[in-house]
Parts: sequence; structure tokens; C-alpha cells
Amino acid sequence: MDNQNEAELQQKEKNGGFWTGFLTASVIFLFIACITLSISIFVRRAGEAPTPSSESTVSSDGFATDSQETIEKLNEIEGYIDRSFIDSVSNDTLSEGLYRGMVEALDDPYATYYTPEEWIKMKEDTTGVYYGIGAYLMLDEKYMYPRITGVIPGSGAEEAGIKENDYIMEVEGEDIYDQDLESVVARIRGDEGTSVHITIARGEEGARELMEFDVVRHRVETPTVEWEMMDDDIGYIAIARFEAVTADQFAEALAEVKGKGAKGIVLDLRSNPGGSLTAAVSIAGMMLPKGTVVYTMDRYGNREDYTSSGNNELQIPMAVLVNGNSASASEILAGAIKDYNKGILVGTTTFGKGIVQQIFVLEDGSALKITVSHYYTPNGNDIHGVGIEPDVEEEFDWEEYEKSETDNQLEKAIEVVKDQIK
Repeated sequence: MDNQNEAELQQKEKNGGFWTGFLTASVIFLFIACITLSISIFVRRAGEAPTPSSESTVSSDGFATDSQETIEKLNEIEGYIDRSFIDSVSNDTLSEGLYRGMVEALDDPYATYYTPEEWIKMKEDTTGVYYGIGAYLMLDEKYMYPRITGVIPGSGAEEAGIKENDYIMEVEGEDIYDQDLESVVARIRGDEGTSVHITIARGEEGARELMEFDVVRHRVETPTVEWEMMDDDIGYIAIARFEAVTADQFAEALAEVKGKGAKGIVLDLRSNPGGSLTAAVSIAGMMLPKGTVVYTMDRYGNREDYTSSGNNELQIPMAVLVNGNSASASEILAGAIKDYNKGILVGTTTFGKGIVQQIFVLEDGSALKITVSHYYTPNGNDIHGVGIEPDVEEEFDWEEYEKSETDNQLEKAIEVVKDQIK
């Protein structure tokens, strides 16, 4: 579920290509889609983490083990590898394998070990802000070169003259044929104000022209929220994912539709995989009455509540679009709206991820993400493995969408809002 199915994302397209280049492509330049289904990232220094029990021993390599026998076995395995393995392997590589193996043994699909380098990148990817050229990119599997699928207005790419459907052939003079997109992104990103030399191919197949650009890197904010007015009096707001920038983007969108006289709102959370709990709670606070938005419970029964002040309670009708790929933070928001009767859920049952991951930063700069608690909706519902059922069940009509780009779920949501306005 870390990377959403492209077909599911296409549910958010409207006539006229409103979502073109926003959700249908792998938006690699904006973020590597490893936001995951985590509803929360709480960063804690290693010194705050629980210490090993008195029954454990700690090896010289820093591993907590149950007995000297475990340490001896590790040393024995290392000896065989050192003497007999056909290829050379560094001690650092073996150590990283041990760390990852320990995390994999948890059988927690959301648990991850990050090297220091991976953790730095993870933090960059989840802020919604980066320094780069500001273009959407996907790998063209026919030509095995990255293709530009969209350019952000005001970005370095737009300023340089890079266009949609250009192919990136070289970065800083190096051919990037069949290279991993993440590696290409790493080369293109850099410090603000610096430039990167890019060679692109433009034109029709068989007659493409090679062109070179020096593109200045700027601060780029990922567009996670889009809005438009529909039928004059219905404001449509779609949240693609929850990142650090999302709450401000939502606040702006909400102000825009209200300012244009919206008498009702359709909030689209379809295929939203989640992300920042803080962002979801902040957005809930812009719509819900005073009270709990969500609360968590850990293995020891400790409860933590996240609340809304009620100062900005929404006073107009709302419908919320959800589907089977609406997960985690999007389920928190949808669940709270449903429990407070502030909106009618339309679509299909959500994914059902009701657990929280916490990230512990280790002393060497690496990090550990593990599941630490369950979350519950304001009414105390544990939706993990179950999901949230919509108030109005409406399966997406793919056949009709492919024929005429008609979004029957969106049409139903608009109908629901109009019925409330009357």
C-alpha cells in the first residue's frame, strides 16, 4: 500500500484534465512515494527509548541478546562468511543486515530500519518541501529514460524552458539510461540556488532533438491539496496525502471555496494513503466541533488524545469521498467527521489501518520505525483490519469512466450535498 495503484488514483481525475500530471504519474521529483501508511511520525532520541531488561545481555556490537549462546552463534556465522563466502563483504554490510533482520523478525509490515542516509532522505520526503527543479517524473518503460509528466508553475524547470513529455537523457553529462529513478532524483536535487546541467530529448519519436539546460534549483512545495468550484455553489477539495505542508494548503483551499460562496463542500480522500497525524488533526480542527479527533492506546494502556478546539466548526453541508485505498490519516479524518455527524461518507469501505508507527532516532543517526499503538475514532471505534463503512455505498463505475470520464462517485457526493442544502 506504500505506492497507490495508478488506476485508483485516476478516480480523482475530472473532465478537462483537472488532475492531469498531479496524481496519474509517479510524482518522483516531488517525493519518493514512501510516505507509507503511517498515521504518525513521532521522533524520539535513542536515550528516551526503553532500556533492555535486566535479563538481557548486550554484545560488543550493541545487540541485545538473551544469552551468550546467541553471541557465539553470530561470531560463528561471521567466521564462515569471512573464510568461505565467494565474494568479499564488509563488516558494515553484515552489521546492517543484522539490524534489518532484527526488525524483520517483528513481523510488523510497517517496521523499518533506516540507515543514517535513508533517514535523512525520509525526513526530506515527508516534509512536502524539497530543493530541486520542480518537475514531475516517471520512468518510460519503453525507452528506459525518465519522462517529464508535468512542470510546476514558477519552478526552475519552467524558467529554463523544460516541458511536459521531454525525456531526460543525461544529468551532469552522465547517461541515465535504465537508472533507478531515486538515483536520478538524488542527482537532480541539491542546495537552493545551485544549478544542475540536464540534457533532454524533445519531439516525436524518430525526430527528437537533444537540448541542454542549466536549471536552477528552487524551494519546491509539494501540492497535496487541489480545489475547484462545481455547479457554482459546491466547493470541491481533494487531499492527495498528509504532509507538513498540507494543513496550510487545505486552509487556503477552504478559504477560497468559502470566499466564492460555497453552500456545501465535497472533500475527496479517495486513494489518500495517509501521512502526518499532525496535519490530519489540524485539518479536522478547521471543521469539527470541540472534542477528541482521535486517541491512541499503547500496549500499557496509556491513552493520548488529539483534540479540536471547536473554534472553526464548519457550518455548511459536507460529503466525504472514500474508497478502499483511503488509509491511515485519511481514515482518522473521515472517522472523526462521521462520528461528529459533520459530513456524509460516500464511496466504499476504507482500507482499515488503525495502528500508529513511531520513529526512534538512534545515536549514530540511523532510525527505527515500529508500531507502538492503536488509534480509535472519537466514538471509540478500532477500525484496524475493518475500515470505515460509508454512509452511502457507491462503487466506482470504471466502465463509464473509461467511456466518458464520468466520476459517478463524485456525482453522488454532489447530489448528497445538494440534498442537504435544500
